[in-house]
Amino acid sequence: MAVSGYRTLTDAPEQLKFTVSFPDGKEIGYIKDADSIDMDLGDTDDFEMQLGEAGWDPGKYNYGYRIFIPGTEYGGLLEDCKTSTKDGTVTWMGYTWRGLLAQKIIQPPVGQTHLTVSGDANSVIQEIIGSRFGSLFVADIGQSGIQIKNYQFDRYCTVLSGLEKMLASQGARLKIYYQQGTPGGAGGTVHIGAVKVTDWSSELECSQDGKLNFTARDYRRGTNHLICAGEGEGEDRTIIHLYVQEDGSIGDTQFYFGLDERETLYSYTSVESDEQLRKDGIERLTELMNYKQLDATLDDVDVDIGDIVGGRDRITGMTLQKPVVNKILKVQGGKASVEYKLKGED
Repeated sequence: MAVSGYRTLTDAPEQLKFTVSFPDGKEIGYIKDADSIDMDLGDTDDFEMQLGEAGWDPGKYNYGYRIFIPGTEYGGLLEDCKTSTKDGTVTWMGYTWRGLLAQKIIQPPVGQTHLTVSGDANSVIQEIIGSRFGSLFVADIGQSGIQIKNYQFDRYCTVLSGLEKMLASQGARLKIYYQQGTPGGAGGTVHIGAVKVTDWSSELECSQDGKLNFTARDYRRGTNHLICAGEGEGEDRTIIHLYVQEDGSIGDTQFYFGLDERETLYSYTSVESDEQLRKDGIERLTELMNYKQLDATLDDVDVDIGDIVGGRDRITGMTLQKPVVNKILKVQGGKASVEYKLKGED
């Protein structure tokens, strides 16, 4: 699968200005002395903030301090510092809020192979978050309206991947945002909740009609027959055949033959069960099969990770709807750019 991107370029407005605070969330003020801030959401889930030597101030930037844009997901902790005497720069780095979710593991309860949950999605998120992050992370209160029924988390998955996969099974996504504290009172908190995915494809469709520059690609040389080899030796080895169907779904019946058939071996000797081999095989084949790609430039767009955008190529007639999986915010010289990437690989 490939990546499709959408980018917006604007002057950095008030809502895209970063604030810095002490570790307890009490705010110091706007970040005005950074040369650049580069924040990745959905891929590496980390950030870099570069300052000149004149901007070095341990009373304002130090380990455990927070940087954030209130009301948005953009934010994280200062946890890594690099200085360069040659360049005269100080670079602070750290995980974003989403990145911190990937630093905790969901473990199965004692005596059980998997953790299974049920209930409103926000209640499940509260159960998973608990006190893992101290008082920094809190689950949204109230009902999300998204019901989880006997959902089984993968063994030893991260909190981030587990919650994302759980919500995706219900057509939902994580909503993460920083809520400021009260002046002179409690510090701010990172809120995590569940919301339904928004399909923007009909409203934000990019095509020649919009006089936009973009490239479209229809890749039709991918794998359509995956041979999944599990445990065992010789004739006793578990083998499962998965086939891509005409409509792009994956099944057990072969559709492509002869020159059109493209085969790949997927060897997974440490798989727990035939069911897991099949499940992981489907995920692997989804990555290797044919895909459509669209790269375009849009103005004044703001969508969240998990939401769906789309495009149409009037020349070939190709259409595409994909979820956003990556947002990269860059603030430099008073200008802000946000790059959106759709589901796939670089």
